[in-house]
Amino acid sequence: MKNRPYRPIAAYVVIAMTSMLLSSAVAQTGTGTWLSGSGAKLQTLDKITARIDSLELFVDQPANFGTLEITLRHCAFRPPEAPPEHAAFLEIRDLGYVEATPEIVFLGWMFASSPAISSLEHAVYDVSVTACIND
Repeated sequence: MKNRPYRPIAAYVVIAMTSMLLSSAVAQTGTGTWLSGSGAKLQTLDKITARIDSLELFVDQPANFGTLEITLRHCAFRPPEAPPEHAAFLEIRDLGYVEATPEIVFLGWMFASSPAISSLEHAVYDVSVTACIND
C-alpha cells in the first residue's frame, strides 16, 4: 500500500463541513447544547468477507479491527429534546502487516446521521458511528 501524504486542504474541508453541520443543528434547536459521552458504538464492515459487526469504544482506549487501530478521542450527542445526532472524533491508524509503518488513514469527526460527510476511505474496511455511550 503506497503512503498518501497528509492533505491539509482535506482537513479544512472536514472542519468547514463540521461547523456547517453543528451550526445547522444549533439553528434547528435554537441551542448549542451538546452532551459528552464516555464512549461510542461503531458499526464495522470488512469488505472482503462482508462481515458486519459492532464495536464499543471508550475515550482514549484503542481497539483493533482487522489491521486498523481505532481510538475514540471524543463523543458528543444532542439532548433528548433536540433532534437526534451523535458525533465522534476518531483517530484511525492502519497498522498493516509485518514490518509495515503505521499510517493514519482517518482523523476527524464522524456523524451518525450523515456518515458520507466524513467517512473512512479504506480499500478493505468501513467504519461508521451509530451512537454515543453515556455511562
